[in-house]
Amino acid sequence: MTERMIENRAKKLQEIESQISTLQAQAEIIKSELKADLEDKWVDELKTKNFIIRWKEIISNRLDGKALKAALPEIYSQHCRESASRRFTIV
Repeated sequence: MTERMIENRAKKLQEIESQISTLQAQAEIIKSELKADLEDKWVDELKTKNFIIRWKEIISNRLDGKALKAALPEIYSQHCRESASRRFTIV
């Protein structure tokens, strides 16, 4: 790609990401309204003609890596594994 093409693609990407952010903010507002309605009605599930809306508490147990590292650093280091990833950014 030429530099001009790269510039155009980067600008287009920024525009699309801005639109995504705007839509996500709008979606969060609607979710908050629905959650508030469920709370007002003291229910965690609401059925309509076309949808079932749920807002339930989910409890899960996860390993606390910081606490394990502080309490048993040898065991933590024996079972710790490295992970790698790549990050794409445009500044």
